[in-house]
Amino acid sequence: MDRLEAMHLFVRVAELGSFSAVALQLGLARSVVTRQIAALEAHLGVKLMVRSTRRLALTSAGTAYLEKCRVILNLVESAETDVAEERLTPRGNIRISLPLSFGLKRLAPLLLDFSQRYPEVGLEMDYSDRRVKLIEEGIDLSIRITRRLDPGDVARKIGSSRMQVIASPDYLARHGRPRHPSELAHHECLGYTAGGGSLAWQFLVAGQLESFVVHSRINANNGDVLTEAAAQGLGITCQPDFIGESYFASGRIEAILEDFPQPELGIYAMLPSNRHVPHRVRVLMDFLAAGLAEPAI
Repeated sequence: MDRLEAMHLFVRVAELGSFSAVALQLGLARSVVTRQIAALEAHLGVKLMVRSTRRLALTSAGTAYLEKCRVILNLVESAETDVAEERLTPRGNIRISLPLSFGLKRLAPLLLDFSQRYPEVGLEMDYSDRRVKLIEEGIDLSIRITRRLDPGDVARKIGSSRMQVIASPDYLARHGRPRHPSELAHHECLGYTAGGGSLAWQFLVAGQLESFVVHSRINANNGDVLTEAAAQGLGITCQPDFIGESYFASGRIEAILEDFPQPELGIYAMLPSNRHVPHRVRVLMDFLAAGLAEPAI
């Protein structure tokens, strides 16, 4: 194994904290990974990592070496990419994690178009609303819809979504139309439970963000289910605009409380680190951003 390959392997072991995890991702025997790290330590003449009861821990020398490895590998990758990028067609595999409803409604058609345009790029798509661990799971790109990012997140905003409070005409005829968010406390609401399932919905009232407690008998971690429940007259729900499009078109739901907007949702392309982004991944991010900027059909 040459010096750069050894650095790559060391960085991956340091990020995942496990010889076994790296061996599994790379399709190697665990003993091969262990021997390569041991050979690197022997070459350097220092101990880079020590084993604790549950995972590996870097020594002070290992921590310093890790940062230098990242800088060197970034420079090498950037230099090679800059030389080749202009003449190369994007190629290689991309593992991408996608939110379920938005992924199926808006991203799947774009990804299939991308696959036809760039036949030398392989796509492995994982549709799920769970929060993936990009480095640990070997994900190259994750699409996340959120109001706020966490400290340390490496992300590019590629779109936005507007929240809408919706109900069926039948429900509103039977129970009345709320004129102010405070009136939701007297209605049957349908709660979204993914990511904590707050019992309070937020609205801008006179320019100030306020929270209003709602009561929900029916709850789900999927917005399509809740929108269908609303369309059947079971209550009021709050969902992003991309879920309600077909229901609005058929007249099964109506928007309410439009004078009291909710905070915008950002659509982000999440990256596993701030290292140099592969050309194929950057091309895909550009493609998705351009596609999301166009009106949904």
